[in-house]
Amino acid sequence: MLKRFISYYRPHKNLFYIDMLFSFIMASLDLVFPIFSRNMINDVIPQGKMNLLVKWTVIMGVLFILRYICNYIVMYWGHVLGVKIEHDMRRDIFAHLQTLPFSYFDNTKTGHIMSRIVNDLREITELAHHGPENLFISLVMLVGSFIILLTIEWRLTLVIFVFIPLMMLFVMNRRKKMEDSFREVRKKIANVNSQLENSISGVRVAKSFTNEDYEIEKFNDYNEEFSQARKSAYKVMAEFYAGMDIVTNILNLIVISVGGYFVYSKLIVIGDLFAYTLYVNYFMQPIRRLTELAQQLQDGMTGFERFCEIMDIEADIVDKESAIELKDVKGDIEFKDVTFSYNNGEDTVLSNLNLKIKAGKTVAIVGPSGAGKTTLCHLIPRFYEIKEGSILLDGIDIRDVTIKSLRQNIGLVQQDVFLFTGTIKDNILYGNPSASDEEVIEAAKRASIHDYIISLPNGYNTFIGEKGVKLSGGQKQRISIARLFLKNPPILILDEATSALDNETEIMIQKSLEELSIGRTTLVIAHRLSTIKNADEILVLTSDGIVENGDHETLLAKNQIYSNLYNSQFRHLTN
Repeated sequence: MLKRFISYYRPHKNLFYIDMLFSFIMASLDLVFPIFSRNMINDVIPQGKMNLLVKWTVIMGVLFILRYICNYIVMYWGHVLGVKIEHDMRRDIFAHLQTLPFSYFDNTKTGHIMSRIVNDLREITELAHHGPENLFISLVMLVGSFIILLTIEWRLTLVIFVFIPLMMLFVMNRRKKMEDSFREVRKKIANVNSQLENSISGVRVAKSFTNEDYEIEKFNDYNEEFSQARKSAYKVMAEFYAGMDIVTNILNLIVISVGGYFVYSKLIVIGDLFAYTLYVNYFMQPIRRLTELAQQLQDGMTGFERFCEIMDIEADIVDKESAIELKDVKGDIEFKDVTFSYNNGEDTVLSNLNLKIKAGKTVAIVGPSGAGKTTLCHLIPRFYEIKEGSILLDGIDIRDVTIKSLRQNIGLVQQDVFLFTGTIKDNILYGNPSASDEEVIEAAKRASIHDYIISLPNGYNTFIGEKGVKLSGGQKQRISIARLFLKNPPILILDEATSALDNETEIMIQKSLEELSIGRTTLVIAHRLSTIKNADEILVLTSDGIVENGDHETLLAKNQIYSNLYNSQFRHLTN
């Protein structure tokens, strides 16, 4: 774990060395001042050496300015080092998240992921900066002050150092408890973030059901758990610091008492005791630094452990070493004995499915909820990995081609359109970020959304709010279609793309989808069967697999499942 943490310093080793160098200079300068004070009190002031007093005062003033410069560099560039490491970790974890399959996001709360990327890494920044620096300065101060203390009065130094093992035992005793406490705090703040993200995203639903009080109650429950966890953590921290404080005070009392006796016994002079007292306080500085480091270590390493938990999740959908680029796609799709289930073999959704779809054809898939219609379509771009069988695209197993080239050739329109926070242009450009303004406009025209866009005060630069909240369902759907016109994939998947729209809007969107489907292999998951009457082939998928197939008229003539579904909807519409 530690080796893995240290690896993030390598790209910034020059900055790390600068931080350590000026930390060493700063610590060394701190050791000089008591020597100056000792000489002034024992020699210069009693003997009236004013010239030497002025000279050493000027020298010390210059050294203080030098220490100021060192302190500035350590404080600023040291924190910059921590920020750079945090940046690298956040970059790595976000990039790794992009490789994880849908199944990971199906089972993990968004708030928990956000907490690990934001809160945990912030704590790692503090450890990355202060950890090595505090440890290094502490060692310099401990060794330096110990040597100097021995030269002043070795007997008093030995008395003091009897307390060091006791302090270390105390630190080690509290370390485990602090680690557990702060790990629990992280879990609780992740729950708060998750509930907060969920409640804000669903605020319109909460208001429509007048469930604001219910949401407040849920949030308060998580907030209370977090508060209790923080209280427990602070209790442990208070015990830790209070214990360190009393040990420090006892140590100072021993120095003054025993040192006063040594002055009385003529073993040392008053200047030596003064310098000794200063050095003891300097000696305690690294002890305090080490106690702070103990807390930073608990916070930072707990965060790093949680960071590593995500980084160690292996993507189960990856490119083979021999994977090829998929080029010149025609669009022939074939399922061969495909079996798929979620949850590691439980709840089988598709079993020994066989299906052929010819290039350029439009195939509709209908059936009851939970039969696997959406799952079937999500297997083609490898959003999930099949357990048995194979899926062929133009005769090539999709596992033998690169994931990027596979998905570049597939366009997906879903019922729940997701638009990114930004402008209309930003969202259309998502289909092809390198497209020109003319291409964006042409895509919008083909999706029948251009006229609406130019009627807005800011046109294509209109801000649409979070997830497109300022747009209607039909407008969002047409922007998503424009996005696909810009992508221009040879394979199209329409997953109940119009089922949430009113009839008038549905007719408009349907025309856009029909134009989008021209010359492409198209799979349509349909709830409203009236929208798929012109499909080249209709498949009826149930828990038993594909139980019917044919065009609209053929399936009606069979007077079986499809016919019953269609007539049921038709009667509903006419009543």
